[in-house]
Amino acid sequence: MDMPVLTQTAHLWLFFAMVLGIIVLPGLDMAFVMASSLMDGRRSGLSAVAGIVAGGAVHVTLGAIGIGVVLKLFPAAFNAMLMAGALYIAWIGLSLWRGASALGEVGETRSRSLPATFGRALLTCLLNPKAYVFMLAVFPQFLRPEYGPVWLQAVVLGLIIALTQAGVYGALALGAAGARDWLRGHPEGQVKAGQAVGAVLVLGALYTAWGGWRGF
Repeated sequence: MDMPVLTQTAHLWLFFAMVLGIIVLPGLDMAFVMASSLMDGRRSGLSAVAGIVAGGAVHVTLGAIGIGVVLKLFPAAFNAMLMAGALYIAWIGLSLWRGASALGEVGETRSRSLPATFGRALLTCLLNPKAYVFMLAVFPQFLRPEYGPVWLQAVVLGLIIALTQAGVYGALALGAAGARDWLRGHPEGQVKAGQAVGAVLVLGALYTAWGGWRGF
């Protein structure tokens, strides 16, 4: 029995470049990973990264089975998703801003368990409109029947996304965890860091909500 293979792979470098360019841009996923590391340390940051990667796998699966077609046929569903995502992210951001003491009380104990951090990261990724825009506008262009089995193409593209997310967000998580050690000895800096991360999340949510509102 012949093993399924891809007949064309040159386009994968272009896909990787596009994925990397999108992931390195500051966004909601990045802010959540940074906040998790700052608040609860390296393991929580890496747990958030795992949640983001899992969310990316869900996006790829949905894209492969045609969710893009559904969203094109029912634009209101996309706008509703934007609003829901904005509200959720705004809630996280306001919680950080109002309780900037959350970072002002950095210590040895975690404010959230690792599974809870993973779950929040997964939900954050699933409600991130940037990912859906990518799945609508870019992902389908790289699924070509003439390149080989579509399912195999989706798996390869999904692995590229997952590895890129793990590399970029993993490095961020480790860096933020290192900054957490410094923040422990600087209470005022901890509060400012909490407010800054909360503000980034709220601003991102407002921008997302504006886009969704204009679409109604």
